[in-house]
Amino acid sequence: MIEKFFKLKENGTTVLTEVTAGLTTFAAMAYIIALNPIILSGLDGGSGAVYIATILSSAICTILMGLIANVPYATAPGLGLNSLAAGLLSSALGFSPAAILAIVLISGLINVLITVTNIRKHIIKSIPVFLQNAIAGGIGIFIIYIGVVNIGLVSFSGIPMINTSMDVKVLAVFLAGLATTIFLLIKKVPGAILIGVIVSTIVGIPLNITTSGGTYNLIEAFAAYKDWFGIAITQGLGELFANPSGFVAVSVIILSFSISDNFDTIGTFVGTGRTTGIFTDEDIEKMDTGHGFSSKMDKALFADAIATPIGAVLGTSPTTTYVESAAGIGAGGKTGLVSLVVGICFFLSLPFASLVSAIPSAATAPALVIVGVMMLSAFKEINWSNLDEALPAMGAGCFMALSYGITNGVMVGFFLYTFVEICKGNFKKLHPIILVSDILFIINLWLS
Repeated sequence: MIEKFFKLKENGTTVLTEVTAGLTTFAAMAYIIALNPIILSGLDGGSGAVYIATILSSAICTILMGLIANVPYATAPGLGLNSLAAGLLSSALGFSPAAILAIVLISGLINVLITVTNIRKHIIKSIPVFLQNAIAGGIGIFIIYIGVVNIGLVSFSGIPMINTSMDVKVLAVFLAGLATTIFLLIKKVPGAILIGVIVSTIVGIPLNITTSGGTYNLIEAFAAYKDWFGIAITQGLGELFANPSGFVAVSVIILSFSISDNFDTIGTFVGTGRTTGIFTDEDIEKMDTGHGFSSKMDKALFADAIATPIGAVLGTSPTTTYVESAAGIGAGGKTGLVSLVVGICFFLSLPFASLVSAIPSAATAPALVIVGVMMLSAFKEINWSNLDEALPAMGAGCFMALSYGITNGVMVGFFLYTFVEICKGNFKKLHPIILVSDILFIINLWLS
């Protein structure tokens, strides 16, 4: 039944490979279970309600991704977007937690609307192929950067950029995992990336790097969650629009959430999908109004779009597709069975927050670095000797890491592509969606 539903043989994979890939992806993104409640602690007063919401939204929406689109992507409350949500509490606009979740809900519904009306499809199809490859390579750089930043090896906040005072024990765990993973990959050992994570985690135990984190009293957390669930609808919407004078401020914040969530997802899908074959050129070509939701890309975009409003009702910040899904894809994952495994892992982690959070960043960083290296192959499809392609490709490829954001990289790539075409006298040939996106990016910069 599993073979038939997920079309494993057709996709050239097996149950064992998909399960291993699912465990790898979960290990790479499990940090959000502990981190999201900390970032959003001001919303629920630390009651544990956001902890429950984080796990439920991640589990439910990731499983939906697998069942609807049959692709190996996982979703969870997005970093950056959750910080933006938390920041609204301390703003001068006086947003309540319920109103903030209502903002998330509306921004999510907007993305559902632009998905079912094909706008998202046309955005992707408007991106030149060379720029899609640049985004793919940029995702690779971004993933590598996430890995080394998470362990404190590199920082752009000071000079030198290499942190000469980083914890030697953390570095030792990272290097042990990196060496193990490289060796196993070269020897073509199945599950090499997951084994590397496990080895790193074990090495970190005697070094006191692998340590259990905090946990929640589930009885108390669920008691708090009973009143937390659905407040975006029952309280938030009414509070949000109670004061007509704040309508403009609310509107621009909703737009900011929507733009960031939308282009983060497009960048992730285009970037990881093209290089790994999850999304083929045929999938992208089929993305038009005549084919409806027949392609995997269509279905994946829809599954991602509904994740944010579902997450808002459950009680957390925008739930979006995680770039760390590339870890499982790099481990060989090709179908929605990967997502199913990740979702089940999230459900199972509910009473084991301290155990799940014991996986240190130093253990998952090697996986991110290796997968990032794999994705750099997309750069070879770009004609670097042609400045017309090289400049926009550099912008999209490098600025994701330099600015620590997928949307930022896509934005710079779009800006440079537009400028190059204007210089060539091709303004009238620019796709209208590219021009509209440029305007939206400028608005988003202003809002930021």
